[in-house]
Amino acid sequence: MEREKMVIENGKAILGIELGSTRIKAVLIDEMNHVLASGSHTWENRLENGIWTYALDDIWTGLRNCYAKLNAEVCEKYGVPLRRPGAIGFSAMMHGYMAFDKAGRLLTPFRTWRNSTTGPAAEALTKAFRYPIPQRWSVAHLYQAILNKEAHVKDVAFFTTLAGYVHWQLTGKKTLGIGDASGMFPINLETRNYDEDMLAAFDSLTADYDYEWKLKEILPQVCIAGESAGVLTEQGAKLLDESGILEPGIPFCPPEGDAGTGMTATNSIAKRTGNVSAGTSVFGMVVLEKELKKVHPEIDLVTTPDGKLVAMVHANNGTSDLDAWAGLFREFAEALGAEVEQNQLFEILYGKALKGEADCGGMLSYGYLSGESITQTEEGRPMFVRLPWGRFNLANFMRTHLSAAFAVLRLGMDILLKEEQVALDRVLGHGGLFKTNEVGSKLLAAALHTPVSVMENAGEGGPWGMALLAAYMCRRKPGESLERYLEKNVFSGEQGRCVKPDAKDVEGFELFMERYKKGIAMERMAVENFV
Repeated sequence: MEREKMVIENGKAILGIELGSTRIKAVLIDEMNHVLASGSHTWENRLENGIWTYALDDIWTGLRNCYAKLNAEVCEKYGVPLRRPGAIGFSAMMHGYMAFDKAGRLLTPFRTWRNSTTGPAAEALTKAFRYPIPQRWSVAHLYQAILNKEAHVKDVAFFTTLAGYVHWQLTGKKTLGIGDASGMFPINLETRNYDEDMLAAFDSLTADYDYEWKLKEILPQVCIAGESAGVLTEQGAKLLDESGILEPGIPFCPPEGDAGTGMTATNSIAKRTGNVSAGTSVFGMVVLEKELKKVHPEIDLVTTPDGKLVAMVHANNGTSDLDAWAGLFREFAEALGAEVEQNQLFEILYGKALKGEADCGGMLSYGYLSGESITQTEEGRPMFVRLPWGRFNLANFMRTHLSAAFAVLRLGMDILLKEEQVALDRVLGHGGLFKTNEVGSKLLAAALHTPVSVMENAGEGGPWGMALLAAYMCRRKPGESLERYLEKNVFSGEQGRCVKPDAKDVEGFELFMERYKKGIAMERMAVENFV
């Protein structure tokens, strides 16, 4: 403990914080990238006036609570408070829309990635740019607000993502890491900045509105991994740490999106590597060797934190409905007088899934709490159905919901692997779904017909990945690439637990997907007819 105490006191520990969909998590790491302490805060988005959002007060209450818990653990374990980390990095769920006026006032409630209300804008921009612009992207939200003739648009002086907002408030810098920025607006891979031709195309589309701003003027500045992105201000220190112990002047790395931290945490920065994050949403990332042959609305084109082209398949809905069912089982257990811990509950339920039939026994689940653009479903209507002959038991029930969590991902990955014939050497899994046994990796391997590896840090990838990006800024050698830094200093000799696809599981998942695709029409009908 004495060594760790000196690391903290000497300002060599690195802090990474990520604002996820259901949890804000902070980790403090040492020079060997081991976690010294952590803190977390649970929160939930809310559906208000048809918009999925988080209030500003929720953001700051959650961040302060998360940081306070981390600092309390530091004090308890090492006997010293956290006064001055060597560097800090913030990340958050990508995309969405946070628009501010010249005075820094939020003009409209934060519209998260979960909203699927920008279809006309996404379609128009995709056509104008000849580049896929998904509904989640910040520019789609902005253009939809323009099409809707929303009064606030004329007053926009700056818009950004959640990570960009927090970074701005803590450092005063309106900047964004290139990975997160690539989910706001398309990036030119040569200049590693916003695509100038597409910026001009957007301004042409909006010329008749006579806004005082041009798009480039209201976007955050793009930064690359390893660059300095400001320091903690006095006001920022007070915002984050109510105790007043945290000192200003701490350097910040560029803020990133959860896709970028996932790639970093799984060492999936190199070309031909991929990773799948499975939690509230599910997304798969593949670092490309070359551009895709066609424009696919189902595929996002984003970048790694160091600017390589990445194809992303994003499913808005992951484990939320599955978690709701687990909560129902827990409630039943408590009604019987049994107390079940959260981890034990998931171990039991996920363990049952492994005993289920490979094709899920004739059951289907569409855990759509929100709309799902890949299946062209505009709103969420969670639905579970079963065939009359289906074998309705707990094992098949759980396997159905776990398989369904990967179903939309599979639809998008088919475009990449089959139609575009993208080369993929390895897939790494991370996120909450991979924490329990090998259930998640076993089903994902069956879904993708590809071996899946899971690192030891699978459940805590995001904030740890952000801490690694902050460490890279401080510790890299001159000219050392992020890919080389991670390979040499973080993942040397680390292979993770690898699960290969089982032939029976693959065959069963194919049958499940056949039924799933046929049943999508039922889900759309539920949206239209069930209010």
